[in-house]
Amino acid sequence: MSDEIRLIEVKEEIFADNRKVADDLRKRLQKERTLLLNLMASPGAGKTSLIVKTIAGLSNEIRLGVVEADIDSMVDAETVVKAGVPAVQLRTGGFCHVDASMVNKGLEGLDIKDLDLVILENVGNLVCPAEFDTGAHRNVMILSVPEGDDKPLKYPLMFSICDVLIVNKIDYMDFSDFDIEKMRSRVLRLNPDIEIIPVSCKSGAGIENWLDWLRSLISDQGG
Repeated sequence: MSDEIRLIEVKEEIFADNRKVADDLRKRLQKERTLLLNLMASPGAGKTSLIVKTIAGLSNEIRLGVVEADIDSMVDAETVVKAGVPAVQLRTGGFCHVDASMVNKGLEGLDIKDLDLVILENVGNLVCPAEFDTGAHRNVMILSVPEGDDKPLKYPLMFSICDVLIVNKIDYMDFSDFDIEKMRSRVLRLNPDIEIIPVSCKSGAGIENWLDWLRSLISDQGG
């Protein structure tokens, strides 16, 4: 009976189509000299908090916009707008990730010609977002101290595809058994080229290091 059933592999076709859209989007953004960052993390790790800190630190230096993605709700977009920059909310419904077509749709609500940097806050989880190219120039992820130092062992793909790892909530370090050197060793085995930046969005510790990385990236791109 199984010999009579035609099997169609749709996943690879979806990925191939998405890569084409993502490549075209990167080229368009490059032409406009607008950088796109894909920010990923678990729920509660501090994505929106980091974006707000970034706005506060760079809004006088660069033109910044944000694309927020959530299964539902507009809370994060409202927070970003209150912080003083334009934002678009992508409501993904049941989707646990954002792909390049969705990002294209979101960017229609921003005038990218007037922006140096767009931050995409991806849907909160460490699985699906790692599989889809969003068209971003760089991938950034946040690991918060309360999540534990073993996450690179559980979600290796996410750590492998990112250019920067933000270790947030370092102010919790004294109240946790989180071993940052053990975590660093695990991450570097997966991705020797990743930049690791410990921060606290609550106290502001390390945020300037993150902002300096962004400044350097924008400068290198001619922003």
